Amino acid sequence: MRQRSTRDMQRRTEEDAENRKPRHTLNVETQVITYVFLALFLVLVAYFIYFMAFKSEDFINNPANPRVKGFEKLVVRGEIKASDGTVLAKTVTSNGEEVREYPKGREYAHVVGYNSNGMSGIEADNSFYMLRSHAFIVNRIVNDLKNEKNPGDNVVTTLDTSLQDVAYNGMGYYQGAVVAIDCNTGGILAMVSKPDFDPNTVTTNWKSLSSDENSALLNRATQGLYPPGSTFKVITALSYLKNGGKLTDTFDCKGSYTEDGYTIHCYGGEVHGEQTFKQAFGNSCNVAFSKVGLSLPKGALKSTAQEFMFNKSIRSEISNIKKSQFTLKSSDSKALVMQTSIGQGNTLVTPLQMALISEAVANNGIVRDPFVVDHIENNEGRLVRSHTDRSQRICTSDEASTLQELMRYVVTNGTGRVVNSSSYEAYGKTGTAEFSSNKNEAHSWFIGFAKKGKKKIAVAVIMEKGGAGSSHAAPLAKQLFDTYLG
Repeated sequence: MRQRSTRDMQRRTEEDAENRKPRHTLNVETQVITYVFLALFLVLVAYFIYFMAFKSEDFINNPANPRVKGFEKLVVRGEIKASDGTVLAKTVTSNGEEVREYPKGREYAHVVGYNSNGMSGIEADNSFYMLRSHAFIVNRIVNDLKNEKNPGDNVVTTLDTSLQDVAYNGMGYYQGAVVAIDCNTGGILAMVSKPDFDPNTVTTNWKSLSSDENSALLNRATQGLYPPGSTFKVITALSYLKNGGKLTDTFDCKGSYTEDGYTIHCYGGEVHGEQTFKQAFGNSCNVAFSKVGLSLPKGALKSTAQEFMFNKSIRSEISNIKKSQFTLKSSDSKALVMQTSIGQGNTLVTPLQMALISEAVANNGIVRDPFVVDHIENNEGRLVRSHTDRSQRICTSDEASTLQELMRYVVTNGTGRVVNSSSYEAYGKTGTAEFSSNKNEAHSWFIGFAKKGKKKIAVAVIMEKGGAGSSHAAPLAKQLFDTYLG
């Protein structure tokens, strides 16, 4: 009897133990789920705080946001100014209605943009900031009581009026684009696109502008895609040097080179003879660079191009920047490899991209995010918001130093001698980009930079159908360097 009772007690004890296990497990699972949801909640709260503090204005500033237009009922849109205070856009009253006026007209049309029949340029990218008012609080209260609008904040850009004048007038009747960048900050000093338009008459001329076969509304500086021509040899040269090539390697140029039935010619049929790689770069020798392209390991040129932001979005507060395109594949023909190595083939670039490449070389491998708005100020000039610098390294300082040596040689001994100056140090690469089967039709390119003391400026110039880069684009680059540094 006592033995059976003992066994019963033991069995009940074991059953109780078993019954307690699921409850313990259930409690642990409940705690884990609770902590997970608590963590997710805290992350959500943290992101909400971050969004409200740092990102909400950027979201509201989106031109597609219909709320922005509603602000115009309360605030008079602020001004857009050049770096020296020159007014580039302002709101005036005409026939009892507020209209946007552009005192500098066509010269700043693409970079400043327009604000009728849609928006573009700085007008679009900074619409929200110009429709906020940080006027003196008492004045705002008085205006509210009188049911009058408050003055909006003003946008102060990095644009240099002297450089913009030179760039605009220097383009003459050529279509194309000019970009000039302050290498120390990434600020856009000049941005010109042609053909242009009058932003004061966009509404009146909208039908003809929107159907213009020359795409006058297109900002070619940021959205125009062009074959880079020999300016791409900066990339080909670096790829060659990264893969064992040396500046002292020699090449024999007889004016043309044939591989697998395809022939590459030097521009104008010029024969360069025996030359080092450095001299071939300075002479912009197509024969040498065709051989260089064929000697590279599969995928090497693409890898170098992507390091220099090809096929990637350019980080910038400037919207609608096109990606430059590099599409060469390992399986492509030798003919396409040869073409791509000299900047032809299917490669396409924006002038802004090429200016950034020059800036990176000037800055020992560092490229700064390009921007055109330096700061926002209220109607009395008090600072409201300023630009935040960001940068990234796209090549080593040693690689940039070698490219500096090559681009300096172009200016002192090569195709870019017209840019040379005793007042400052200039570096560059000319380009003649064929774009049709007619060998006599080519775009004129120049990319490069110049420095004097602590000042450094990078430029890209393209003149459509301008011919040799040394004869048209390079002289305009020289004018820009002289204006900024001379």
